[in-house]
Amino acid sequence: MIDRRKFIAGVVMSAGVVLTSTEAMAAKAQIYTKFLSTSAIEGYDTVAYFTEGKPVKGKKDFSVKYKGAWWYFASKENLDKFTAMPESFAPQFGGYCAYGVSQNAAVRGDPLLWKIVDGKLYLNINKQVVEIWNKDVPGYISLAKKKWPTVLE
Repeated sequence: MIDRRKFIAGVVMSAGVVLTSTEAMAAKAQIYTKFLSTSAIEGYDTVAYFTEGKPVKGKKDFSVKYKGAWWYFASKENLDKFTAMPESFAPQFGGYCAYGVSQNAAVRGDPLLWKIVDGKLYLNINKQVVEIWNKDVPGYISLAKKKWPTVLE
């Protein structure tokens, strides 16, 4: 007969190892995706930030895999624009929080908290960080560029 306490302890320990391993792998991903997801910027159309000036959810009908993540677009036209020049549309720092990268931290970028600066898309993690970020955007971008991509290590 199986000792129930030992069995439960083993399951909990195994789950912890799986979660830790998965989180470690996710932290090293060049493109940020949510836990157990393969969608870049949570399925938002990265081209729409530039063409419509707002976040727009993409559709699976218009998708492409780029740098290990799936990118979704609202239209074939946006998909084609991205495919032709992905570096022009993909968020900087792989969609990780731009301020976080400047502070040497690879944390989630929220696709609803965004800013285009000099033709580049940047995401941040929360409204409090956006307030800090807005106090010295060029300075934080400069710091983040120096720390990227080693922040993923």
